[in-house]
Amino acid sequence: MKNYIIIFIAVLLGLTSCKKLDVTPPDKLSNLTFWKTPADADLALTGVYATLYARSGQISTYAPMWYENFSDDTYTQNNQAGAQQALVAGLNPSSGGFVGDGSNSLYINAYKSIAACNTFLANVDKVLTGDKLTQYKGEVYFVRAFNYFLLAETYGNVPLLTADPITSDFKQKVSKSSRADVLKLIESDLNNAISGLPNQKFTTGHVVKGSAQGLMTRVLLFEKKYADAAAMAKSIIDGGLFSLNSNYPSNFYKPDQQTSPEIMFSVQYSAPTLPHPDALTMILILPGYVDLQGTQDMINEYEANDPREKMTFFFPGDTPAQGWPYPGTIGKPGVNNWTAGFYPSKKWLDPKIVNPQPGLLDDQDYVWIRFADVKLMYAEAQNEAVGPDASVYKQVNEVRARPGVNMPALTSGLSQADMRTKIRHERRVEFALEGLRYFDMRRWGIAKDKLNGFIQNPLIPATKTIYKDNFDFWPLPQSEVDRNAPSLIQNDGY
Repeated sequence: MKNYIIIFIAVLLGLTSCKKLDVTPPDKLSNLTFWKTPADADLALTGVYATLYARSGQISTYAPMWYENFSDDTYTQNNQAGAQQALVAGLNPSSGGFVGDGSNSLYINAYKSIAACNTFLANVDKVLTGDKLTQYKGEVYFVRAFNYFLLAETYGNVPLLTADPITSDFKQKVSKSSRADVLKLIESDLNNAISGLPNQKFTTGHVVKGSAQGLMTRVLLFEKKYADAAAMAKSIIDGGLFSLNSNYPSNFYKPDQQTSPEIMFSVQYSAPTLPHPDALTMILILPGYVDLQGTQDMINEYEANDPREKMTFFFPGDTPAQGWPYPGTIGKPGVNNWTAGFYPSKKWLDPKIVNPQPGLLDDQDYVWIRFADVKLMYAEAQNEAVGPDASVYKQVNEVRARPGVNMPALTSGLSQADMRTKIRHERRVEFALEGLRYFDMRRWGIAKDKLNGFIQNPLIPATKTIYKDNFDFWPLPQSEVDRNAPSLIQNDGY
């Protein structure tokens, strides 16, 4: 892993050098020559955010929709993220894609980002002071916490690295820390972020206080610190900076994303200067792809007349009037690699794009935290802490009643267990294709019940998915275990 880190830092800081130094490659700046002016901090902060564009084949490990393919919500016929292999053949240390595919895995990309954060935090005090220093460090604390939380909820116990990799001993083997220790660092980093970030709306791509509070709510809920999670979510709600978008689909395409009052953290792109390396639109709907198709089980989850169903998926018979992007044709299985028994994604597609072709440059921001999630996390945490009081109903009902959705309020008098079921349902339909379902099932302890023996396509009932007890933690990439042997021990069961 450390070899990847040092290579990445060299690339991250790959700026033209005007120094005549035999010990430094002429096209790179060393750590000793870089941290000299406040402008260096700006460049380094840009580099930290740039780590969130990391690729895994045609897609990005920081694109949340692809985690959906590991769940019962969607199917990928081209094994994007390695998800179909993981579901049908089972997880193993050499699984491809996000799981353990060398430099393309979530594990490696997260540690590359963490390495950049550690270098920044170790050096930025040399060139900045005052409020700007506090804010910049707050942003980087957030990015480090975001990465460590992805690792903790996915792989479990992982190495805890906080030292500057440039000055560390790169020959030293790394070993795992307990997930409790990793979560302790995450909370500490997020507390630093909350205290140091500006209390304003999320607009420029730079994280704000609400971004850190939203992620902290997610972390506390994951840890089952329900009262604390409810309190953190309430502070966001009461703060009044964020609100539900009156146009639900526009949270997922440009330029509407740029003015959405609901988005609290996203990885931002900008075409043509910074488009997706491979167009998201292409992978979702072009012939030969169509790689985020909803399962029948997902479709069955929607209540009658819930408009989010047709805002999220295409259905047989759809025409341009329903958003089908190919004029003169009708959407149906067999067209554009639409697989019979599944439903192509409409969410994340820009409705202004007509007849998309290979070579398209698109730039949908990858949304990781929405205000609707804060409201439903509050409802879940409060319900678990004290039961279904009026505030729980209020938050769930407001998500259901947003303009354009207008679903009826929940029936009064629900038990705590019944409310738990309602909240879990609401999370599934509200955040379909946003990558939360897989992690929700794992933290609820229902992943094995839902995924072991799950039939993705009722037209092919013999094909079932596999989920074992140890799959709640992904295996560490075997290349990393080998590189750090005997210090780094593979997760149990692999």
